[in-house]
Amino acid sequence: MQQQTDIIIVGGGVIGSSIAFNLLNDGYDGDITIFEKDKIYEYASTPRSAGGLRQLFTTEINIQISRYGLQKYKTFAEDMAIGTEKAEIDFKQRGYLFLAKDENIEQLQKQLQLQQKHGVPSEMLAKEELLSIIPELNIDDLQGGLYCGEDGYLDPYSVMQGYARKVKQLGGQYIYEEVETILTEGRKATGVKLENGNIYRAPIVINCAGPWAPDLSEKIGLPLPIIPLKRQIIQFDIAEPLEKYLPLTIDPTGVYFRHEGNSLITGFAEKVKPGIDFRWKRSLFEEQLWPVLAERIPNFERAKISNGWAGIYSHNTKDQNAIIGEHPQLEGYYMACGFSGHGMQQAPAVGKGMSEMIRNGRYETLDLSPLHFERFANNELIVEGAVV
Repeated sequence: MQQQTDIIIVGGGVIGSSIAFNLLNDGYDGDITIFEKDKIYEYASTPRSAGGLRQLFTTEINIQISRYGLQKYKTFAEDMAIGTEKAEIDFKQRGYLFLAKDENIEQLQKQLQLQQKHGVPSEMLAKEELLSIIPELNIDDLQGGLYCGEDGYLDPYSVMQGYARKVKQLGGQYIYEEVETILTEGRKATGVKLENGNIYRAPIVINCAGPWAPDLSEKIGLPLPIIPLKRQIIQFDIAEPLEKYLPLTIDPTGVYFRHEGNSLITGFAEKVKPGIDFRWKRSLFEEQLWPVLAERIPNFERAKISNGWAGIYSHNTKDQNAIIGEHPQLEGYYMACGFSGHGMQQAPAVGKGMSEMIRNGRYETLDLSPLHFERFANNELIVEGAVV
């Protein structure tokens, strides 16, 4: 069976759904078909993320993307409402905090200057000032911290569902089938073939397949510098509650923690072999996370694991940043992948930018061109120094 549509999006997670929403919301009147192989999003990267939203980045483009996303998420519930039903996403602006020792305080000072240049209200806190944010914090080995009170965290699954419901209301079609390959003729993308054998034709195909994006591109001879890396998150409870709700806090070791309701979640970028692996282990908490947590906040000494899960980072091995835009070797083949853990927070800006590029042939709201694929060949890497 063959069917015709105007735009095909492979991957119905937060990135693919944001692109579809922005296209339709911006007035695109063609047919948009989104293919998502995981109907209940059991293994999608978005709902398995930590849900952080920060402006504390080290590159201009990521700071600008996050500032745009912050404003959109503040009004998301109303913007994505269906009738009188708001799309609540539990956005808590409790801040982001990078703790600093002697060896990294200078680097955070440089980041602060760049962030403030772009309007981010970040601030460098002295070690004693950290106690106003987290009264129980052990500051003995710290020199201070980089903090932004505007930032925070939200429920990523609700964001993804909010986008998807709005896309359907605006006329986008979700088909819950797996794409086997992208179809091409000459130097043009022409559609996709599904695992069930059905073919859908379209002059524009957008690869938003997350950890599966590189395999899809490899099949048509256009490899991407992306590998899937497992990232575990452990949820735990403590016997003695903290005085205040936490910002999303990153210890100098790389271990992060924040509140999740009245519980807490934690994780860090452990070294793992590339691959799709959704298993999580209690031993990660017991052997690697808990010793750091208990040393940093005494309340964490009496901790009990309540849950855990693993998600997959689409890790860009070249510069840990997204690949956005049309592939230079295949007309009509667009990419929005390789987010290296930043997909949820960058979705609003990426969706808007892709909508503008596809409809008008140029970026207008934000210039996302530094993230084009050509940067790898041209040695114009955008290296992000603050990957959590």
